[in-house]
Amino acid sequence: MIRPQLRPAFLHLALGGALFGVAALSYAENQPASQQPSPDILLGPLFNDVQSAKLFPDQKTFADAVPKSDPLTILADYRMQHNQSGFDLRHFVEMNFSLPTEGEKYVPPSGQSLREHIDGLWPVLTRTTDTAEKWSSLLPLPKPYVVPGGRFREVYYWDSYFTMLGLAESNHWDKISDMVANFAYEIDTWGHIPNGNRTYYLSRSQPPFFSLMVELLATHDGDALKKYRPQMEKEYAYWMEGVDTLQPGQANQRVVKLDDGSILNRYWDDKDTPRPESWLDDVTTAKSNPNRPATEIYRDLRSAAASGWDFSSRWMDDPQKLGTIRTTSIVPVDLNALMFKMEKLLAKSSQEAGDAEGASKYEALANARQKAMESHLWNDKEGWYADYDLKSKKVRNQLTAAALFPLYVNAASNDRAAKVASAAASRLLKPGGISTTTINSGQQWDAPNGWAPLQWVAAEGLQNYGHKKVAMDVTWRFLTNVQHTYDREQKLVEKYDVSTTGTGGGGGEYPLQDGFGWTNGVTLKMLDWVCPKEKPCDSLPTTQPAENDETAPQQRAAQ
Repeated sequence: MIRPQLRPAFLHLALGGALFGVAALSYAENQPASQQPSPDILLGPLFNDVQSAKLFPDQKTFADAVPKSDPLTILADYRMQHNQSGFDLRHFVEMNFSLPTEGEKYVPPSGQSLREHIDGLWPVLTRTTDTAEKWSSLLPLPKPYVVPGGRFREVYYWDSYFTMLGLAESNHWDKISDMVANFAYEIDTWGHIPNGNRTYYLSRSQPPFFSLMVELLATHDGDALKKYRPQMEKEYAYWMEGVDTLQPGQANQRVVKLDDGSILNRYWDDKDTPRPESWLDDVTTAKSNPNRPATEIYRDLRSAAASGWDFSSRWMDDPQKLGTIRTTSIVPVDLNALMFKMEKLLAKSSQEAGDAEGASKYEALANARQKAMESHLWNDKEGWYADYDLKSKKVRNQLTAAALFPLYVNAASNDRAAKVASAAASRLLKPGGISTTTINSGQQWDAPNGWAPLQWVAAEGLQNYGHKKVAMDVTWRFLTNVQHTYDREQKLVEKYDVSTTGTGGGGGEYPLQDGFGWTNGVTLKMLDWVCPKEKPCDSLPTTQPAENDETAPQQRAAQ
């Protein structure tokens, strides 16, 4: 039962959405596609009713549908017709909207090796959308880009870095260059890189990998760091907006100042309404916890989507109840590791541009963040990196694959890296790779699922600190999982069940997707890791290479 004081939040969705929709429509009349409101605003009560009626198995379907005529006219027709006897909502939608289609299903040639299959997928997953239909939720981009696959018909921010790793292995530097240029265009246009190139993703970003993309491109184009320095700085400003006015204990959007003055970041979405692509799921989640304002739950759901970990027990008070999610009151260790890396690369790009003062500024910011991470994002009792809880004002206890990010960006000390390596090997490493968490909640970013980007972060991070045996175990086990699944089903998938080998993952809001961009990228990188450099292989070798841990490098400052 909804408590009386919470009813206005739900009424806002239907009544306020209708009124706001009309206002948005008058604004949208002459706007280019890149400035259209998101479909929930554009279509108001019609959007709410279609999603509530479950007309399509996937709520993203209608969010991606394109009105065939002026939405103001469609909405007026709907208001006039929907209460009439015999009104058929599905027929109305089919008459007035172009629904997304899957297109011709790609059938790969038989007998391909794993590498051949991935190399053959790159053109299949490449899209060119330098224009978009009027009223579409798609945001056009100037250059071609590679999509993940499956239901994901647009480019996604953090996915793309791991996809680019594979494109580099396949020598598609032109595609990498195009995608970096697209992301720079998004920063120039909207001040940040949205979750994906859809209007309904504009209110949030994702894990900030842009500077790492530029770093990757710089291995092929020596001027990349200097060329994209303005966009790197602009993205940094987006994440740090409001920091100068914060008092200790305060937060503003994506930045927080702890009681001791430490500056760290959190995930944040500018909106506090249901996500259009998961509208009914979010409304249902909010109703499941009537003791909290619905808008607060919506913001935390959206912010978890910004994290890329949507959803995980990592963000919840009760792992079995999504309505207890509180992403915005948690300071994530992986996000701050990536911010540290951004600051280090900004220092490097400033140095390359001859700006010694800028280099010194960003180096100081990176050093301050590293100290804050070591102070607040290290769980000394448990012996691993973890997230900081703004409510309890202490580090959380849960071990997740995010604990390996400080190793990935070289922000950890040797002794702490060794403790993380030990915890990962004993508690997260399973037969099919690194488990996302140790908790099985039914959410897709929890056990028993393992995700390609987290396997790469773990393996690379462990390698950085000389823990080669554990790094190779992660690599070999995940590759075995990918190879066995491919042998049986001739496809790569979005996520894998790491409690075994050869099984795709489950849980979450939608069925398992195949394609799949970041799995393809990480798989190619790992294949080249386990194969002799003088004799690259196209599939998993018959035996695991022997890797012994080297003596740990000298005590390191962050590099």
